[in-house]
Amino acid sequence: MGLLERLAPHLPYMRRYARALTGEQSAGDAYVRASLEALAAGERSLPPHLTPRVALYHVFHTIWDGTGAQLEARNDNGMEAGNASGRLMRIAPRSRQAFLLTALEGFNPSEAGQILGASAGEIEVLISEAQGEIDAELATEVLIIEDEPVIAADIEALVRELGHKVLDVASTRREAVEAVGRATPGLVLADIQLADGSSGIDAVKDILGRFDVPVIFITAFPERLLTGERPEPTFLITKPFQPETVKAAIGQALFFHPARPKVAA
Repeated sequence: MGLLERLAPHLPYMRRYARALTGEQSAGDAYVRASLEALAAGERSLPPHLTPRVALYHVFHTIWDGTGAQLEARNDNGMEAGNASGRLMRIAPRSRQAFLLTALEGFNPSEAGQILGASAGEIEVLISEAQGEIDAELATEVLIIEDEPVIAADIEALVRELGHKVLDVASTRREAVEAVGRATPGLVLADIQLADGSSGIDAVKDILGRFDVPVIFITAFPERLLTGERPEPTFLITKPFQPETVKAAIGQALFFHPARPKVAA
């Protein structure tokens, strides 16, 4: 199998990354094409100690750095300030790279470090910086669906720490539906098994039938969602959870979802 054939499965994802990085599909594709041409001509090679996908992204960034490309925000590219592309372009360049490699492309900090020529610790600092910028911009109102008071209090504290407002804490499907009848949330954090035997899955279905809102499931029963019988959730956190995992999921869910109204000062 030839080099380009081996890399073909990874190219759609690298095009996605390049577009997010530059803010334009045409500009991103130009760098992807330059990377492939350099590999085909033997001007660049995939580092043998890296997995093919990590190596491909590493070559992409080598080409990028070699051209002196800049990632500073541009005001003339027609991007709306409230969408994900517009928000991305306002994040500091190096932090933007680390955030996209991990949040969008699914690389772990060690792999992102191999791509960018940095340590895993440096990548984690960059991600934290990006997350801070995102959290400050995307403050919203959060509905928590959780029947265990201690866990609900922990989640509420995390939400407030990130600068969001807790709209309500519901322990049953009925309470959740009543809560969104009073006010529209910008984010829902939901358990699956609720106090009266009702289902957080059904509560979320009720909510999504009325509003387009990002949802993060936090549950001790992830197998009830990962069945393949319905569209599986983008954000699924297993109990017991790490606070940083929940914080990161909140930031990513809000970042990649259409903009929600900000919390009033």
